[in-house]
Amino acid sequence: MKKLALSLCAVTVMTISGCASFADMAGADSATLNAQSAQGFAKMTQEARAKNQLDSSSSTYQRINTVFNRLKPYADQMNQTGQRFQWQLAVLKSDTVNAYVAPGGKVVFYTGIVNKLNLTNDEIAAVMGHEMTHALEEHAKSKIGAQALTNLAIGIGKSYAGSSIGDLGSAAIDLGSQVGIGLPYSRNLESRADYGGLMLMAKAGYNPNAAISLWEKMNRLDGAGGGSFLSTHPSNTQRISDMRKNLPAALAVYNQRR
Repeated sequence: MKKLALSLCAVTVMTISGCASFADMAGADSATLNAQSAQGFAKMTQEARAKNQLDSSSSTYQRINTVFNRLKPYADQMNQTGQRFQWQLAVLKSDTVNAYVAPGGKVVFYTGIVNKLNLTNDEIAAVMGHEMTHALEEHAKSKIGAQALTNLAIGIGKSYAGSSIGDLGSAAIDLGSQVGIGLPYSRNLESRADYGGLMLMAKAGYNPNAAISLWEKMNRLDGAGGGSFLSTHPSNTQRISDMRKNLPAALAVYNQRR
């Protein structure tokens, strides 16, 4: 099983840039992903509009859109992907407490995350900065590369072990690969987005302390907040702890604007 261990270790130590490069080789290059994302975003917004689920006029939309437009120029300054982003925002009428971003700068907010958590504009900026950082660092692309590498390692391991591995051994390889790169890798991307979002909101003149209060609100909504083991996201408590450590750097940027 030594070759298997080496294969999985090789996958585990891949850097984010390495995983992104592997995605390029797999045909998921930046330009292609951004184009596919634009098509998917257009289809999604068209369907949401047809179902009267697309918000483009409420006070909640206006607040989210104002934050979005204020962060965009600073996000463009941070863009090192080699591709010019066509930033777009869709606000969906839903009680869902969520927001996400697709490659190339397609941001989706649900009204529920603002209304249920009673977010301030600064807290909206914390969410928006987090999502924009995911796009700027091409985390979707990195995850595609990471998954491709993981699948390759699993295939090599199972092929090497042969039929003698049995069902339990096969399950162990699957779990080992998941814990070795899949979930911790995703948590690492979330942590990077937290940090990048903190700095982005500070550059745009939003108080980075709001990132702490945002996740305190999320903690209250989620109850105990849960643990980060076998989760693609860090626990809310872990997020808050990490943000407190990064807060002085973000406040230094924010205070320069005052």
